[in-house]
Amino acid sequence: MSKTTHSQREVVRVDDQPGATGAFFRERLAEGEVIAPHVKTFAKITVPAGTAMGYHQHVDDQEIYYILTGTGEYNDNGTILPLEAGDVFYCPAGDSHSISNTGDEDLTFIALITEL
Repeated sequence: MSKTTHSQREVVRVDDQPGATGAFFRERLAEGEVIAPHVKTFAKITVPAGTAMGYHQHVDDQEIYYILTGTGEYNDNGTILPLEAGDVFYCPAGDSHSISNTGDEDLTFIALITEL
C-alpha cells in the first residue's frame, strides 16, 4: 500500500519514558516492509503543553527532529536551545537530547531514527 490515512494509524500514549514529565503521543507514519531495514522509527510525536520527553542518549542510532508546530526547548547534550516550527535538530550516535514544550499549544514534530 502506498498510502495510509490518519484514521488507519494508531496513536499511542507514551507515559513510561524515564525522565519524562507527563505523557506524549506517538503516531508511527510508516513501519514494517514500507521503510528501509535501517530505519527504526518514522513517526509524528505530539508533546502537550507543559510536558517534556526524557533526556536520553543514542548509542547505536541517530535521530532527526523536524518541528511542525509549537514552541519549546531542545536539550542538546546539556545546552538548551529554543525551538519553533520549521527547526530541524540532529542527534548523532553518542549524543544525548530531550525536548520540552514550554508553549501553550501542542508541540508536534516528525522523528526519524536510523541505525548505524
